[in-house]
Amino acid sequence: MATVTLTDGRNGKSYEFDILSPSVGPDVVDIRSFYQQTGMFTYDPGFTSTASCSSDITYINGEKGELRYRGYNIKDLATKRSYLDTCNLLLVGHLPSRTELTAFDLEIRKRSFVHEGLKNLFYSFPDNAHPMAMMSSAVSALSAFHYEHLNITTDTQYQVMARRILAKIPTLAALSYRRSLGIPFIYPDIERSFIENFLYMMRAYPSADTVIKDVEIKALDTIFTLHAEHEQNASTSTVRGVASTGAHPYAAMSAGINALWGRAHGGANESVIAQLEMIGSVDKVDEFIKKAKDANDDFRLMGFGHRVYKNFDPRAKILKQLLDELKDDLGINSELLEVAKKIEEVALTDEYFIERKLYPNIDFYSGLILTALKIPKSLFTIIFVIGRSVGWITQWIELKHDKEMKIARPRQRYTGPVNKKL
Repeated sequence: MATVTLTDGRNGKSYEFDILSPSVGPDVVDIRSFYQQTGMFTYDPGFTSTASCSSDITYINGEKGELRYRGYNIKDLATKRSYLDTCNLLLVGHLPSRTELTAFDLEIRKRSFVHEGLKNLFYSFPDNAHPMAMMSSAVSALSAFHYEHLNITTDTQYQVMARRILAKIPTLAALSYRRSLGIPFIYPDIERSFIENFLYMMRAYPSADTVIKDVEIKALDTIFTLHAEHEQNASTSTVRGVASTGAHPYAAMSAGINALWGRAHGGANESVIAQLEMIGSVDKVDEFIKKAKDANDDFRLMGFGHRVYKNFDPRAKILKQLLDELKDDLGINSELLEVAKKIEEVALTDEYFIERKLYPNIDFYSGLILTALKIPKSLFTIIFVIGRSVGWITQWIELKHDKEMKIARPRQRYTGPVNKKL
């Protein structure tokens, strides 16, 4: 096995650590014995160079702009298969046959109903409560209705638990939305597909016909697929951290929802639309580009750059193409679209953005599509939750299978006072 040797410049002592090779991507230095050998900790704020686990779910190459779920290129999955195909792939490890997909789809439809008692939770919130606050609370409360999932140990139990939460998340999302408007709740319609049923529960009114277009289903299906998984991001790491304590899986997912709510994470596409609306017209784009480039100005251009991708976000490429294909059928707001196009044009040609590798990311395009689907900004992060729920629960299952799993417990570099006296 290859090793790396580190030498302490203070005393000349050398320490040897194994190099572990992945199936693809950078090698990793196994520093689990670092403290034991050296009496020191490593220091890596934000975990920019630290692998916290081994995983066979998702692979990202940020330099090449590459994303794969279980080996499959994200473009192929998003353009040739459905979100439920992708869910099955993540949960089970392979793409389903037609028969398997039919059975999976039927199971998800049947599990989409929530306990009547859970609905009472929503009535305790004020009418103007943010849907994400209600969503987080509802998923956490769901652990009380399915407490038996706390001590599951078999693959069959894992799959029942995972499919249950996957099916109920859209229902809880629709309930959160409708409660925020103070309008009647709508039950799931198991005659409708996963995506269609979610849009139906959001839009329908009793005794009224609800028409949902195929083009709307396609657009939202693509967005869910692109959001389904994304390696060890902030919310996924939060789910894994909570899961490592032995907490209920739905409590871990609730924690992930709270992490996703942050504007630097899942709330970014909401900020993109708000910013496009603030800019207002193409004539003002140059003014705001100038502000974005001014080091002394607090203004930040939303929807550009990514922590991992140092090339074009592959998900953004797919959504940009989808946006071009569906803009007329979806009725994309032409004014917002023109502002977005102008910003995109400047960012892709201006040396300031090119040098800093600030390419448009998925949030830059997803907000425009969600707006066209008549989904309000307050619900944008909820859409992210629905798509990512399968990734979170797949990561939870993988952690439970990991023989090397320990409770998450980072160390710190203490910089406070020492030996103060009373």
